[in-house]
Amino acid sequence: MANVQELDKAIAAHSMWKSHLRTAIDKKELHVSVAVIRDDRQCAFGQWLYGGSLTAQDRASANFKTVSELHAQFHVETAKIADMALKGKKAEAEALMASNSDYSALSAKLTASMMAWKKVSK
Repeated sequence: MANVQELDKAIAAHSMWKSHLRTAIDKKELHVSVAVIRDDRQCAFGQWLYGGSLTAQDRASANFKTVSELHAQFHVETAKIADMALKGKKAEAEALMASNSDYSALSAKLTASMMAWKKVSK
């Protein structure tokens, strides 16, 4: 079974990206490179997700498949916003974060999917 604490940490960490991106848009600086953001295996959750902690049964589950796909897509969208922000393209970055954006939809889907996985892992 997936580790509930890891899923809790991931939910919290990924929700913080909205704040990180807002800061990047305002200050044109970010604590990590766009290339690292784009790679979903670089964050702590990605390292756990693709590391050796999960069982073969976990990896074969629909929850794993859904979360890993959404997680990868989330990182791609987050990297797009970070790239625009660091280039000083404030309006473009803000549009990519709008409530009707792919980023917002992916963020909500990823969080919901992690919460669903967490629920069956208790």
